Amino acid sequence: MDEAQKSRGIVFRDLHSADGIFVMPNAWNAGSACMLEAAGFPAVGTTSAGIAFGLGLPDYEGALTREAALEETGRISRAVRIPVSVDAENGYGHSPEEVAETIRRVAKTGAVGASIEDFAASYGTGTLYDHTLAVERIEAAVATAASLPFPFTLTARAECYLAGSANPFAESVKRATAYRDAGADCLYVPGMTDAKTIGRLVKEVDTPVNVVMGLAGNPLTVIELEDLGVKRVSIGGSLARATFGLIRRAAAEIRDRGTFTYSEQQVPDSELCQFLAGRRGGHGST
Repeated sequence: MDEAQKSRGIVFRDLHSADGIFVMPNAWNAGSACMLEAAGFPAVGTTSAGIAFGLGLPDYEGALTREAALEETGRISRAVRIPVSVDAENGYGHSPEEVAETIRRVAKTGAVGASIEDFAASYGTGTLYDHTLAVERIEAAVATAASLPFPFTLTARAECYLAGSANPFAESVKRATAYRDAGADCLYVPGMTDAKTIGRLVKEVDTPVNVVMGLAGNPLTVIELEDLGVKRVSIGGSLARATFGLIRRAAAEIRDRGTFTYSEQQVPDSELCQFLAGRRGGHGST
């Protein structure tokens, strides 16, 4: 057993039970993960959207394979000392057995957590797995996580708001509560944007809740989220998209104006080289 992975698993588990809130920003490659760790964050998540964009792929179901996502996850895990939690989408498969296999493969990357969503546009006639199957998928993920030789934190996502459910709050509470009872360690309902609704969810489920920030029109601060009882804050693919925004603006400036003012915001080459050279060997070095 990798003692370093066990230690990170304990740290990540304990972050969810300690007092207060913590921020887990999302990285899409080893370099971005290193910079987030250096900024002092206690953990990082991956972003399937960001990884897909970095590989020149759209953020559509099936465009990013499990193999490609976990290959990048391995690079991220080896580059940092802090815990890594994986955006495992829908588990890269519909059946509970496929979800369980994904958790086993996630663990082999060095990560110590993962999120599983209940949304799959290609499944059946709807966009959400039916309730029974959705719970069975989380049960399979929880059982596999429990079999690992280190603490593995399982986050269950209820995608009711993104899927356009008729009564998204009620359906989110129903599903999130069922996932909690199935053994999920953390619950995540993307798409909630106002404080009142987030606060209601936290009270209803009585389990650590992750809220995603960095989306347009979502102005809540970390302090405000802590006051609502939120335990964990992630940023999804927003930082990756912001980076692509910089590329698009810089490209337009060069093309249309023939100027290079974008470069004023760059990190000097020598500084980046010194920073990354000091991290060679990943989490095993200082």
